[in-house]
Amino acid sequence: MGLSFVSVQTDVGLVVAAVTPEGVVATSFEDTPEFRERVQERLRPFLDDPESGDGPGGSEAAVRDDVGDQLAAYFGGELKEFTIPIDWRLMSKTQRRVLGLLFESVPYGRAVTYGDLANETGIPARAIGSIMGSNPIPIIVPCHRVVAGGGLGGFSGGTGVESKRWLLTMEGHLPPTLF
Repeated sequence: MGLSFVSVQTDVGLVVAAVTPEGVVATSFEDTPEFRERVQERLRPFLDDPESGDGPGGSEAAVRDDVGDQLAAYFGGELKEFTIPIDWRLMSKTQRRVLGLLFESVPYGRAVTYGDLANETGIPARAIGSIMGSNPIPIIVPCHRVVAGGGLGGFSGGTGVESKRWLLTMEGHLPPTLF
């Protein structure tokens, strides 16, 4: 199985995506050697997987280029919905259930509460928060669109809640601030 990386300069930093022939498997707000090594290590069990290869996304290079193009278009305000394939293999069944629901049902410019996702999935709201914090594909699988009932809630990407606020403002869910 191949693994490649693509980085895109954004207003919230240098966003990097790890891409397999199956699709995007991880993203980060920082393109560091540690991030790349961590992804490679987590994918090691799949390296000899005969099911791997050119998956639903086509060739790895084509998927990587599409991921980079879509991330650049999103941060440029030109893309409202990611259509790139997702490689869900690094997630548990519970993570995939919750994050898959989020990916499929919470569009650009909208937000849902931790409680809403808890009600929809039957998973406690605190666990929903943990799942959001461990999302390996932030931005594309939009954990920033999950907010607390009385505020923004937490965010583990980029500069934390400020990155979440920036993303939700860019998407039009929050009004621009004066500062």
